[in-house]
Amino acid sequence: MEKQQKSGHLVLVMAPFQGHLTPMLQLATILHSKGFSITIVHPELNSLNPSNHPEFTFVSIPDKIKESQLSDEDLADKLKESLVSTVDVASSLQSLNKNCAAPLQKCLENILLSHHHIAAVIYDTLMYCAQTIVNDLGLPGITLRTSTATTLLLFPELPQLGEKELMSGIESPELQALQLQRVRALMVQNPTQAMMELRAAFTNVMKFSSAIIVNSMEFLELEALSKLRQYFPTPIFTVGPLHKLAPAICGSLLTEDDKCISWLNKQAPKSVIYVSFGSIANIDKQELIETAWGLSNSKQPFLWVVRPGMVCGSEWIESLPNGFEESVGERGCIVKWAPQKEVLAHAAVGGFWSHCGWNSTIESICEGVPMLCRPFFGDQHLSTSYICNVWKIGLELQNLERGNIERTIKRLMVDMEGKDIRKRAMDLKKKAALCLMEDGSTSCSFNGLIKQITVSET
Repeated sequence: MEKQQKSGHLVLVMAPFQGHLTPMLQLATILHSKGFSITIVHPELNSLNPSNHPEFTFVSIPDKIKESQLSDEDLADKLKESLVSTVDVASSLQSLNKNCAAPLQKCLENILLSHHHIAAVIYDTLMYCAQTIVNDLGLPGITLRTSTATTLLLFPELPQLGEKELMSGIESPELQALQLQRVRALMVQNPTQAMMELRAAFTNVMKFSSAIIVNSMEFLELEALSKLRQYFPTPIFTVGPLHKLAPAICGSLLTEDDKCISWLNKQAPKSVIYVSFGSIANIDKQELIETAWGLSNSKQPFLWVVRPGMVCGSEWIESLPNGFEESVGERGCIVKWAPQKEVLAHAAVGGFWSHCGWNSTIESICEGVPMLCRPFFGDQHLSTSYICNVWKIGLELQNLERGNIERTIKRLMVDMEGKDIRKRAMDLKKKAALCLMEDGSTSCSFNGLIKQITVSET
């Protein structure tokens, strides 16, 4: 990527969720390396420690989350469990944006007074109030999407194109294989007024933002991106994988247990199934039991992340079935949280049983690790459809019964049936590496983004 000679001041507005904090920090690090000074504005909820990132200026804005009583539960508790319920998250995000709008505007006005200029405001799409504010202040607003670009096809609000027309116009093999209408139905069931209003707010962002940044790679969503560019005049920059461009950055809200790396060092190459359902999703005790016996009976070594409170009604792993730990012995390792990027890059890991959040999906692709898909909500269903139906680098685990779990793990990791899946996963890893080369699509996209920012500030 080209070195930016003329420095400018960028303001980045974070959303207070694990899967959103890290990509924004990574983006900040990359832009800082190109000569930009960075101010990060963030709500009080889930605040990061500024001392871990001394190169940035951090400004906290009040979100009133702990004071809000919008339902029977404290909104803070809802947000910490966000996206478990799309109904809850829609109303929670509305409240977050409503509460943060005035403090954010005042914050930007103060930055303008002290710096006399802001080259651009880059905000997480979930903090959509930022776009209205930058419009009023006459500043360029650029939105960062931490999910696939393809999600924009699922909720079109385009004046020249209705939803039915858009869906019926999808003729490419890739987009047909995605089964977008089925995925859309899974993502939004029984839409509420809050969800419809949130959809309209996101659409407004697409109409008025100066650019859209996506943590993706051009080849992963080639046909979807082509179709999006037909209908969205806003430039779309695919700048992923961000974690490879800023590998030292970690914005984890949970403490990583790196002792599991010592355990991985003792395992055979490509033998370990890594199991992690992300930072938000919960499972019930029965799913824990079926998962445990499925892992045990597969006879594959496994590294299993079980977050405290992940199992409903349990503090940690006290609900594991009797005899399970004796049956697996040293073949299994259970931790509360893992250094995922390091785990996926380890030679011993041969499969990833995942919730298919977009960050996890990108990280797995970059290491050539085939996936076992267990989506819970939202765009995880879209990622699963890409993994299983388009890229064909994984299998969806639809029946969460121990026998099926055992069989599916074996299919993915050791059986001849999974040989092609494993090969395709390695092929995608090579393609991802090419994106990062000097003339690769990601490097070119980043250069285009920097030029866009430079043009905006003149």
